[in-house]
Amino acid sequence: MRIYVAGHRGMVGGAISRKLIARGDEVITRTHAELDLTDQAAVRAFLAAEKPDGVVLAAAKVGGIYANNTYPAEFIYQNLMIEANVIHQAYLAGVKRLLFLGSSCIYPRAVAQPMREDALLTGVLEPTNEPYAIAKIAGIKLCESYNRQYETDYRSVMPTNLYGPGDNFHSENSHVIPALIRRFHTAVETDADEVAIWGTGTPRREFLHVDDMADASLFVFDLDAHTYHANTEPMLSHINVGFGSDVTIAELARLTAEVTGFKGHITFDATKPDGTMRKLMDSSRINAMGWSAEIALQDGIESTYTWFLDHVSA
Repeated sequence: MRIYVAGHRGMVGGAISRKLIARGDEVITRTHAELDLTDQAAVRAFLAAEKPDGVVLAAAKVGGIYANNTYPAEFIYQNLMIEANVIHQAYLAGVKRLLFLGSSCIYPRAVAQPMREDALLTGVLEPTNEPYAIAKIAGIKLCESYNRQYETDYRSVMPTNLYGPGDNFHSENSHVIPALIRRFHTAVETDADEVAIWGTGTPRREFLHVDDMADASLFVFDLDAHTYHANTEPMLSHINVGFGSDVTIAELARLTAEVTGFKGHITFDATKPDGTMRKLMDSSRINAMGWSAEIALQDGIESTYTWFLDHVSA
Protein backbone atom coordinates (compact mmCIF):
# COMPACT_ATOMS: atom_id res chain seq x y z
CA MET A 1 0.00 0.00 0.00
CA ARG A 2 0.97 3.63 -0.49
CA ILE A 3 0.42 5.30 2.86
CA TYR A 4 0.88 8.97 3.69
CA VAL A 5 2.22 9.39 7.21
CA ALA A 6 1.60 12.94 8.40
CA GLY A 7 4.11 13.73 11.12
CA HIS A 8 6.76 11.20 10.10
CA ARG A 9 9.49 13.20 11.85
CA GLY A 10 7.71 12.99 15.19
CA MET A 11 8.24 10.19 17.68
CA VAL A 12 5.05 8.28 16.86
CA GLY A 13 4.98 9.00 13.14
CA GLY A 14 8.60 7.93 12.87
CA ALA A 15 7.96 4.63 14.65
CA ILE A 16 4.92 3.90 12.45
CA SER A 17 6.87 4.80 9.30
CA ARG A 18 9.69 2.42 10.22
CA LYS A 19 7.25 -0.45 10.73
CA LEU A 20 5.41 0.27 7.48
CA ILE A 21 8.66 0.29 5.52
CA ALA A 22 9.85 -2.89 7.25
CA ARG A 23 6.76 -4.75 6.11
CA GLY A 24 7.03 -3.53 2.51
CA ASP A 25 4.58 -0.64 2.29
CA GLU A 26 5.47 2.56 0.46
CA VAL A 27 5.51 5.50 2.87
CA ILE A 28 4.77 8.97 1.50
CA THR A 29 6.15 11.83 3.58
CA ARG A 30 6.60 15.58 3.50
CA THR A 31 8.51 17.75 5.96
CA HIS A 32 6.88 20.84 7.45
CA ALA A 33 9.03 22.98 5.13
CA GLU A 34 7.67 21.05 2.15
CA LEU A 35 4.03 20.98 3.29
CA ASP A 36 2.36 23.14 5.94
CA LEU A 37 -0.59 21.07 7.13
CA THR A 38 -2.36 24.19 8.42
CA ASP A 39 -2.48 25.46 4.80
CA GLN A 40 -5.71 24.16 3.29
CA ALA A 41 -4.80 24.79 -0.34
CA ALA A 42 -1.39 23.15 0.04
CA VAL A 43 -2.88 20.03 1.66
CA ARG A 44 -5.56 19.86 -1.06
CA ALA A 45 -2.98 19.99 -3.85
CA PHE A 46 -0.72 17.42 -2.19
CA LEU A 47 -3.39 14.78 -1.52
CA ALA A 48 -5.08 15.35 -4.88
CA ALA A 49 -1.76 14.68 -6.60
CA GLU A 50 -0.57 11.73 -4.46
CA LYS A 51 -3.90 9.95 -3.90
CA PRO A 52 -2.52 7.58 -1.24
CA ASP A 53 -4.28 4.32 -0.40
CA GLY A 54 -4.30 5.26 3.26
CA VAL A 55 -3.38 8.08 5.65
CA VAL A 56 -1.93 7.95 9.16
CA LEU A 57 -2.50 11.30 10.87
CA ALA A 58 0.22 11.48 13.52
CA ALA A 59 1.07 15.15 12.98
CA ALA A 60 0.24 17.41 15.93
CA LYS A 61 1.55 20.19 18.10
CA VAL A 62 2.35 18.47 21.40
CA GLY A 63 3.99 19.30 24.71
CA GLY A 64 3.84 18.92 28.47
CA ILE A 65 2.07 20.95 31.16
CA TYR A 66 4.36 23.96 30.77
CA ALA A 67 3.93 24.14 27.00
CA ASN A 68 0.15 23.64 27.16
CA ASN A 69 -0.18 26.41 29.76
CA THR A 70 2.09 28.80 27.87
CA TYR A 71 0.84 28.33 24.29
CA PRO A 72 -2.89 27.41 24.51
CA ALA A 73 -3.87 29.31 21.36
CA GLU A 74 -1.19 27.59 19.31
CA PHE A 75 -2.22 24.18 20.63
CA ILE A 76 -5.90 24.51 19.74
CA TYR A 77 -5.46 26.39 16.44
CA GLN A 78 -2.69 24.31 14.90
CA ASN A 79 -4.20 20.97 15.86
CA LEU A 80 -7.69 21.89 14.65
CA MET A 81 -6.34 23.13 11.33
CA ILE A 82 -4.15 20.06 10.77
CA GLU A 83 -7.03 17.67 11.47
CA ALA A 84 -9.62 19.52 9.45
CA ASN A 85 -7.35 19.92 6.43
CA VAL A 86 -5.96 16.39 6.32
CA ILE A 87 -9.23 14.58 7.02
CA HIS A 88 -11.35 16.64 4.62
CA GLN A 89 -8.81 16.63 1.81
CA ALA A 90 -8.23 12.90 2.27
CA TYR A 91 -11.95 12.40 1.71
CA LEU A 92 -11.90 14.59 -1.41
CA ALA A 93 -8.90 12.65 -2.73
CA GLY A 94 -10.78 9.37 -2.35
CA VAL A 95 -8.81 8.00 0.60
CA LYS A 96 -10.94 5.27 2.16
CA ARG A 97 -8.78 4.28 5.14
CA LEU A 98 -7.39 6.84 7.61
CA LEU A 99 -6.05 6.49 11.14
CA PHE A 100 -6.17 9.46 13.51
CA LEU A 101 -3.97 9.50 16.60
CA GLY A 102 -5.41 11.23 19.63
CA SER A 103 -4.47 11.46 23.30
CA SER A 104 -5.71 10.26 26.69
CA CYS A 105 -6.30 13.89 27.68
CA ILE A 106 -9.63 13.74 25.79
CA TYR A 107 -11.19 12.24 28.90
CA PRO A 108 -12.68 14.30 31.76
CA ARG A 109 -10.51 15.27 34.70
CA ALA A 110 -12.77 13.53 37.25
CA VAL A 111 -13.41 10.21 35.52
CA ALA A 112 -13.62 6.64 36.78
CA GLN A 113 -10.33 4.76 36.47
CA PRO A 114 -9.35 3.04 34.30
CA MET A 115 -10.78 5.34 31.62
CA ARG A 116 -13.20 3.67 29.23
CA GLU A 117 -13.92 4.88 25.71
CA ASP A 118 -17.50 5.74 26.68
CA ALA A 119 -16.23 8.28 29.26
CA LEU A 120 -15.69 10.75 26.39
CA LEU A 121 -17.69 14.00 26.78
CA THR A 122 -19.08 13.02 30.18
CA GLY A 123 -17.38 15.75 32.24
CA VAL A 124 -15.06 18.76 32.52
CA LEU A 125 -11.57 18.45 31.03
CA GLU A 126 -8.25 19.01 32.83
CA PRO A 127 -7.72 22.83 32.60
CA THR A 128 -3.96 22.62 31.97
CA ASN A 129 -4.42 20.98 28.57
CA GLU A 130 -8.05 21.70 27.66
CA PRO A 131 -7.29 23.46 24.32
CA TYR A 132 -5.26 20.48 23.10
CA ALA A 133 -7.89 18.03 24.33
CA ILE A 134 -10.69 19.93 22.58
CA ALA A 135 -8.76 19.73 19.32
CA LYS A 136 -8.21 15.97 19.70
CA ILE A 137 -11.90 15.39 20.47
CA ALA A 138 -12.72 17.34 17.31
CA GLY A 139 -10.45 14.99 15.34
CA ILE A 140 -12.35 11.95 16.60
CA LYS A 141 -15.67 13.55 15.71
CA LEU A 142 -14.41 14.55 12.26
CA CYS A 143 -13.58 10.91 11.55
CA GLU A 144 -16.94 9.71 12.86
CA SER A 145 -18.88 12.36 10.95
CA TYR A 146 -17.18 11.60 7.64
CA ASN A 147 -17.83 7.89 8.18
CA ARG A 148 -21.52 8.56 8.82
CA GLN A 149 -22.05 10.94 5.92
CA TYR A 150 -19.59 9.72 3.28
CA GLU A 151 -19.11 6.03 4.23
CA THR A 152 -15.37 6.45 4.69
CA ASP A 153 -13.45 4.16 7.03
CA TYR A 154 -11.65 6.64 9.27
CA ARG A 155 -10.47 5.29 12.61
CA SER A 156 -9.08 6.78 15.82
CA VAL A 157 -6.71 5.42 18.45
CA MET A 158 -6.18 7.10 21.82
CA PRO A 159 -2.77 6.32 23.33
CA THR A 160 -1.77 6.78 26.92
CA ASN A 161 1.42 8.77 27.69
CA LEU A 162 4.06 7.82 25.13
CA TYR A 163 7.85 7.81 25.30
CA GLY A 164 10.79 6.34 23.44
CA PRO A 165 13.38 7.01 20.70
CA GLY A 166 12.74 10.27 18.88
CA ASP A 167 11.07 11.94 21.86
CA ASN A 168 11.38 15.67 22.56
CA PHE A 169 13.98 16.27 25.28
CA HIS A 170 13.59 20.06 25.45
CA SER A 171 14.28 21.32 28.97
CA GLU A 172 10.90 23.10 29.26
CA ASN A 173 8.54 21.80 26.56
CA SER A 174 8.98 18.03 26.92
CA HIS A 175 6.79 15.37 28.48
CA VAL A 176 7.61 13.79 31.82
CA ILE A 177 9.89 10.85 30.89
CA PRO A 178 12.20 12.77 28.52
CA ALA A 179 12.18 15.71 30.96
CA LEU A 180 13.27 13.42 33.80
CA ILE A 181 15.92 11.74 31.66
CA ARG A 182 17.45 15.08 30.72
CA ARG A 183 17.24 16.42 34.27
CA PHE A 184 18.86 13.41 35.90
CA HIS A 185 21.47 13.10 33.14
CA THR A 186 22.42 16.76 33.60
CA ALA A 187 22.62 16.25 37.37
CA VAL A 188 25.01 13.33 36.89
CA GLU A 189 27.13 15.31 34.42
CA THR A 190 27.37 18.32 36.77
CA ASP A 191 27.76 16.31 39.99
CA ALA A 192 24.57 17.84 41.41
CA ASP A 193 23.38 16.25 44.64
CA GLU A 194 19.69 17.14 44.27
CA VAL A 195 17.03 17.08 41.56
CA ALA A 196 13.70 18.88 42.06
CA ILE A 197 10.59 17.47 40.37
CA TRP A 198 7.43 19.46 39.57
CA GLY A 199 4.44 18.64 41.78
CA THR A 200 3.99 16.36 44.77
CA GLY A 201 5.04 13.14 43.08
CA THR A 202 1.75 11.47 43.98
CA PRO A 203 -0.13 11.54 40.62
CA ARG A 204 -0.18 8.21 38.83
CA ARG A 205 0.61 7.88 35.13
CA GLU A 206 0.59 5.07 32.59
CA PHE A 207 3.39 4.96 30.01
CA LEU A 208 3.55 3.15 26.68
CA HIS A 209 6.68 2.73 24.58
CA VAL A 210 6.34 4.27 21.12
CA ASP A 211 7.20 0.98 19.38
CA ASP A 212 4.26 -0.65 21.16
CA MET A 213 2.09 2.27 20.04
CA ALA A 214 3.23 1.83 16.45
CA ASP A 215 2.31 -1.87 16.62
CA ALA A 216 -1.12 -1.01 18.04
CA SER A 217 -1.71 1.68 15.43
CA LEU A 218 -1.05 -0.67 12.53
CA PHE A 219 -3.05 -3.40 14.26
CA VAL A 220 -6.10 -1.11 14.25
CA PHE A 221 -5.33 0.27 10.77
CA ASP A 222 -5.17 -3.26 9.34
CA LEU A 223 -8.34 -4.62 10.94
CA ASP A 224 -10.94 -5.65 8.41
CA ALA A 225 -13.95 -3.37 8.37
CA HIS A 226 -16.27 -5.95 9.92
CA THR A 227 -14.00 -6.57 12.93
CA TYR A 228 -13.34 -2.89 13.53
CA HIS A 229 -16.94 -1.75 13.30
CA ALA A 230 -18.20 -4.77 15.27
CA ASN A 231 -16.07 -3.56 18.19
CA THR A 232 -17.00 0.13 17.95
CA GLU A 233 -20.08 2.30 17.44
CA PRO A 234 -20.77 5.04 14.87
CA MET A 235 -20.47 7.79 17.52
CA LEU A 236 -18.05 5.95 19.80
CA SER A 237 -15.44 4.70 17.37
CA HIS A 238 -12.13 5.49 19.05
CA ILE A 239 -10.01 2.75 20.65
CA ASN A 240 -7.83 3.16 23.74
CA VAL A 241 -4.22 1.99 23.62
CA GLY A 242 -2.48 1.63 26.96
CA PHE A 243 0.17 -0.39 28.76
CA GLY A 244 -2.23 -1.77 31.36
CA SER A 245 -0.76 -0.45 34.62
CA ASP A 246 0.53 2.84 36.04
CA VAL A 247 3.14 4.23 38.45
CA THR A 248 3.40 7.36 40.60
CA ILE A 249 5.57 10.22 39.38
CA ALA A 250 7.77 9.61 42.42
CA GLU A 251 8.25 5.95 41.41
CA LEU A 252 8.99 7.04 37.86
CA ALA A 253 11.55 9.57 39.09
CA ARG A 254 13.34 6.94 41.17
CA LEU A 255 13.37 4.50 38.24
CA THR A 256 14.76 7.15 35.88
CA ALA A 257 17.39 8.14 38.44
CA GLU A 258 18.47 4.51 38.65
CA VAL A 259 18.70 4.16 34.86
CA THR A 260 20.74 7.37 34.49
CA GLY A 261 23.00 6.63 37.46
CA PHE A 262 21.87 9.55 39.65
CA LYS A 263 22.69 8.86 43.33
CA GLY A 264 21.58 12.15 44.93
CA HIS A 265 18.36 13.35 46.56
CA ILE A 266 15.04 13.72 44.75
CA THR A 267 12.76 16.50 46.02
CA PHE A 268 9.26 17.55 44.95
CA ASP A 269 8.07 21.13 44.42
CA ALA A 270 4.46 21.14 45.61
CA THR A 271 4.00 24.76 44.42
CA LYS A 272 4.00 23.45 40.83
CA PRO A 273 0.86 21.84 39.32
CA ASP A 274 0.30 18.10 39.48
CA GLY A 275 -2.21 17.94 36.65
CA THR A 276 -4.74 15.10 36.73
CA MET A 277 -4.15 12.81 39.70
CA ARG A 278 -4.56 9.60 37.72
CA LYS A 279 -4.79 8.69 34.03
CA LEU A 280 -5.02 4.96 33.41
CA MET A 281 -6.55 3.73 30.18
CA ASP A 282 -9.00 0.87 29.94
CA SER A 283 -7.48 -1.03 27.02
CA SER A 284 -9.78 -4.05 27.29
CA ARG A 285 -11.32 -3.38 23.87
CA ILE A 286 -8.07 -3.61 21.90
CA ASN A 287 -6.81 -6.39 24.19
CA ALA A 288 -9.92 -8.44 23.41
CA MET A 289 -9.24 -7.98 19.68
CA GLY A 290 -5.77 -9.51 20.10
CA TRP A 291 -3.26 -6.74 20.87
CA SER A 292 -1.39 -5.99 24.10
CA ALA A 293 1.75 -4.05 25.04
CA GLU A 294 5.07 -5.91 25.34
CA ILE A 295 7.81 -3.44 26.37
CA ALA A 296 8.27 -3.14 30.17
CA LEU A 297 8.73 0.37 31.59
CA GLN A 298 12.30 -0.12 32.84
CA ASP A 299 13.38 -1.71 29.55
CA GLY A 300 11.75 1.14 27.67
CA ILE A 301 13.41 3.85 29.76
CA GLU A 302 16.79 2.15 29.37
CA SER A 303 16.48 2.03 25.57
CA THR A 304 15.23 5.63 25.51
CA TYR A 305 18.18 6.79 27.60
CA THR A 306 20.55 4.98 25.23
CA TRP A 307 18.92 6.80 22.30
CA PHE A 308 19.24 10.10 24.19
CA LEU A 309 22.96 9.51 24.78
CA ASP A 310 23.49 8.68 21.10
CA HIS A 311 21.36 11.44 19.55
CA VAL A 312 20.80 14.30 21.99
CA SER A 313 23.50 14.61 24.63
CA ALA A 314 26.50 14.03 22.35
